[in-house]
Amino acid sequence: MSRKMFKTGVLGGIVTAICCFTPILVIIFSAVGLAAAIKYLDLVLFPMLAMFIVLAVVGFIKLRHE
Repeated sequence: MSRKMFKTGVLGGIVTAICCFTPILVIIFSAVGLAAAIKYLDLVLFPMLAMFIVLAVVGFIKLRHE
């Protein structure tokens, strides 16, 4: 379970970081017609990035104690 938690945290953190720090979602949202939602991306992506980092750290700690 802790290995799965660690992998999920790392993979989710990487995907969220790519979406946070590159304009991928801005381009996709503009192409789809959701340009009005772009201003809310930071409100969602930064807490999600923090959540995945915490998940990866907790999974790593549990993995080391097994």
